[in-house]
Amino acid sequence: MANTKDLRNVVLLGHGGAGKTSLAEALLHKSGAINRLGSIDDKSTTGDFDDEEKQRGHSIYSSLMCFNHGGKTINLIDTPGYPDFIGAALMSIPAGDTAVIVISASSGIEINTRKLFAAATQANKARIIVINKIDAENADLKELVGQIQETFGSQCRCANLPSEDKRSIIDCILNSSGQSSVMDVAQAHTELLESIIEADDALMESYLGGEEISSDKIPSVFVKALVSGTVIPIVFTNARAEVGVVELMDLLTAYAPSPEEAAPAVLTEGENKVEIKADPNGPLAGLVFRVGFDNRSNMKYAAIRIFSGKLDSGTQLLVNDARKPLRPGHPLKMQGGETREVEGGSCGDIITLAKLDELAHGDLVHDGKFSGKFVLPTIPKPMFSLALEPASRGDESRLSAALEKLCCEDVCFKVSRDTQTKELVINGLGDLHLRIMLAKMENRYKVSVNTKPPKIPYRETITGKADGHYRHKKQTGGAGQFGEVYLRVEPAERDSDPSLIYSWDIFGGTIPGQYEPAILKGINDVMESGVVAGFPMQDIKVSVYDGKYHPVDSKEVAFRTAGKGAFIDAVEKAKPALLEPIVNMEITVPADNMGDITGDMASRRGRVTGQEMLPGNMIMIFAQVPLSEVANYNSQLKSVTGGQGSYSMELSHYEPTPPNIQQQVIAQYKKVKEVE
Repeated sequence: MANTKDLRNVVLLGHGGAGKTSLAEALLHKSGAINRLGSIDDKSTTGDFDDEEKQRGHSIYSSLMCFNHGGKTINLIDTPGYPDFIGAALMSIPAGDTAVIVISASSGIEINTRKLFAAATQANKARIIVINKIDAENADLKELVGQIQETFGSQCRCANLPSEDKRSIIDCILNSSGQSSVMDVAQAHTELLESIIEADDALMESYLGGEEISSDKIPSVFVKALVSGTVIPIVFTNARAEVGVVELMDLLTAYAPSPEEAAPAVLTEGENKVEIKADPNGPLAGLVFRVGFDNRSNMKYAAIRIFSGKLDSGTQLLVNDARKPLRPGHPLKMQGGETREVEGGSCGDIITLAKLDELAHGDLVHDGKFSGKFVLPTIPKPMFSLALEPASRGDESRLSAALEKLCCEDVCFKVSRDTQTKELVINGLGDLHLRIMLAKMENRYKVSVNTKPPKIPYRETITGKADGHYRHKKQTGGAGQFGEVYLRVEPAERDSDPSLIYSWDIFGGTIPGQYEPAILKGINDVMESGVVAGFPMQDIKVSVYDGKYHPVDSKEVAFRTAGKGAFIDAVEKAKPALLEPIVNMEITVPADNMGDITGDMASRRGRVTGQEMLPGNMIMIFAQVPLSEVANYNSQLKSVTGGQGSYSMELSHYEPTPPNIQQQVIAQYKKVKEVE
């Protein structure tokens, strides 16, 4: 097992097309971990081993690799860069100690660059910025460095610089001479040194006093500065030509924090927060951050970052709060799609376990000494939906099994069955996301489906106060059924949690307390199925204040029916209304298309809430718009921007639906009910 102080855990982050997978390939090749440099073009990279990734030429899932350099073992996590697959990137961040944000020299800072940099910052990770593809014809490296410092802070300092011909790299950490078109090497050295020593008060005082800082003091302070964030090194690479790759490896081994030096992982349990100390001899604590299935065997693999203790084949493995231990089997190391057995994993290492169906993203694995949940990045809520049905009869069970496995692999892919429409609905982060999931289902699991737009998930509520009453009386010979309920409803605050605020205000025993759960069940039946258009209800206060019972005929079923009837009666009098989902959208388009997009948003009842200029003559537009108006926005955006636009959206809140649209939805519901 690797020594904890000799481990480096690195997660590669950045927008799609920045060259993360090519950079990972170059790192493996230069370190000797692989003997041939693969490429995206000939589908031979170690990282993109999934069939869909090879076919499409970009990463869909995170992949694990490792190599040795300078006496250190570097665990590398390559992550997808397109916004539709950000879930895999976000889930990988907690497993790393250093986030390497890769930026294309030609494309500059893009939408996912910002999001993932922010997520790494929020997760308290050391950060290094790699400017890749420095040989691109349209690259203005000096301007890009300025944009990086403006966007991410003045602590972003050049740790090296490309030579004039961009075929070699000049060190700026220990060296202060050389020529580069980006900036003066001496200036870069001074600026970097000043940011590094900010992390050490004694060194800072000496430096301000005119004392020269010796080079042997820099490494330990550099690690401290990287962890505290006083410095974010910028380095330069051309991954395909392997320029700057060895220099990046040297930087990682010398200055990236080991698991012992990195910010500790945190577990929460209620209000309590517990930091996990990186202790090789301590109790076991690990995080499941990646789940995948082998293309050929369909075997399940779960990748685990070990924060404390060790894990081997003899470990009694507990998952979350389960009490029954699992047998982990032989721990594995992954090199892309290949696996090899290892003795085990020590504190700080990343290992993979096979055939454990119980493991899922975000799980805490332990040996009984830890409890709680890991603090994880916020995962965007999947809002792009399609309704499915099997293309062939009899495929329901195969479809269900395939969808279950796809959900296991991707935290942003969700499946639900709409109780009102009986539709099977899949949810993802965008059109590309769902198209790839369906292609994977057909190619890997041999299940074909027909798709259609799903029903918009409206909600129902009330806008006024009202009383409701219902008497349920049934006599069929022998013991009958009797229950009578009076209740009052009024609106609660919008987006209340819980959606029903319930109170039992019976005095004098007019209804015995034993029937309260039955009445509440009846009310909840209506909350789930709605009154006016068949949608779930929310934001309602209800008070049960009177009623009658019969000592012989009253039963739970009678009061459930009476509670349901009284609630429907009250809701119908309380001016029921439909609420529609409003989504937050971030739309990135060429600046020339800004007027088209803002005008289009207005025509869709949307509100533009802000905008931000991006490098490369691009602009990001922030808007709030009803989901019903952008359910098929992808094709419209492609048409307007010539395929250059992209967007992401997530649920913001619910708002009242305009009367004309509300009437259309209710009329459609009534038509369906009549047919049924």
